[in-house]
Amino acid sequence: MSDPIKFFSTNLKSEPVTFRQALLKGQAPDKGLYLPGYIPVISPDEILGYASKPYWEVAFEVTRRFLRDDIPGHDLAAITRDAYNYPVPLELVHHRRYILRLDQGPTASFKDFAARMMSRLMQYCLRQEQRRLLILTATSGDTGSAVANAFYGMNEIDVVVLFPRDEVTARQRKQMTTLGKNVRVLALNAKFDDCQSLVKKAFADPDLASLDLSSANSINIGRLIPQIVYYFYSYACLMDPGRHPAGSSPIPEKAVFSVPSGNFGDMMGGVLAMKMGLPVKKFVIATNENDEFPVYLSTGTYRKIEPSRNCISSAMNVGHPSNLARLVALYGGAMDESGFITRQADLEKMRNDLWSVGITDEMTRKTIESAYRDHGILLEPHGAVGWAGLTEFLSSFQPIDPDDLCISLETAHPAKFPEEIEKILHLAPGLPASLEGIDNLPEYVEPLENNYQSFKGYLQKTYS
Repeated sequence: MSDPIKFFSTNLKSEPVTFRQALLKGQAPDKGLYLPGYIPVISPDEILGYASKPYWEVAFEVTRRFLRDDIPGHDLAAITRDAYNYPVPLELVHHRRYILRLDQGPTASFKDFAARMMSRLMQYCLRQEQRRLLILTATSGDTGSAVANAFYGMNEIDVVVLFPRDEVTARQRKQMTTLGKNVRVLALNAKFDDCQSLVKKAFADPDLASLDLSSANSINIGRLIPQIVYYFYSYACLMDPGRHPAGSSPIPEKAVFSVPSGNFGDMMGGVLAMKMGLPVKKFVIATNENDEFPVYLSTGTYRKIEPSRNCISSAMNVGHPSNLARLVALYGGAMDESGFITRQADLEKMRNDLWSVGITDEMTRKTIESAYRDHGILLEPHGAVGWAGLTEFLSSFQPIDPDDLCISLETAHPAKFPEEIEKILHLAPGLPASLEGIDNLPEYVEPLENNYQSFKGYLQKTYS
């Protein structure tokens, strides 16, 4: 048995902790984000063997590498089986170009993959410790609804969600505001980055220590680890066994993944998968007009976008991605919570692994139109950013083999963005079962001023 995996803070000023401690803390005491001090590696033959397993089993096999010291195997298997009880389709667009549809969960968003797993892990740990937690989560769209639904009705956990009032769709909002019970939702006349800032200040405030706060944003390592899984799953499902028969060459075919990116949690799951042994030729990091990362990768200079730009891919309207600190750390650098780089990352190595592009709203709309017209593929704005990014990469990056396996992530169901789809394609996207009837439900939402004292006062009055 190898030594237990400890998780360290990207700010390097807090003591390393176990996964359980990192999960329940959310953010490190020094305001950094937790990363594993050791990244386990999965062999090529084992990865290819995942093709014969249902999704929940792949989730068990991947996550147990990090969680083995905290969650017994039989309990973890039960958690993954319960969390992943919905399909994970791979849709062929054209020759070896696929869409990975992560939109079939209970809130029709890729956020379900992380939120459902994390909620069950937290509940498991809290029951053992006979504790309660208060979860604070900022959302730019899909995170809030996925977290609210994943934790809804759990006796050990209360949830407060903050969202920018004017930058989410009606259906995104109603997936959060129609629940009630242990879920409270606060609407701010603000940007996502403002909401995220309030949450981070609360975590660092000693006056709120008695509330036992934690996070369900992708700043929580419990969100990040489940997002590693679907990269392994999709690769194994699509790999041609004839290209790498068992026991043959140890160098399997490498795939290109395109990831629409906002707060960069999804991207970090992919990069960790690559570090664990997933054969990746390149990650295409596609942002919307909040292009601080493409500029950084190109120039080596990082500047936040303040305020963030309001784009139709609303869940990606992030002017300073929290998870960028993790990426910089993985490449040997250091970035504090404000976005200041205290030690530069190995940019050449980063550029070797990642390629990034900003996609305008005009390009996003044209991509939705052309994908449907040319291939019969229905994309929503976020998935369209990913597909546009892949298209840009394939047309500009050399050398590319036309037989390369390419997988682009579709991160939400088109029915969550009906106004934009109807405007572009003149058709109404069909509703998944998870959205049926939601438009007519009553809402429970409270306004909040965009300042920390108002937020702190709300928490103390409501939960002290």
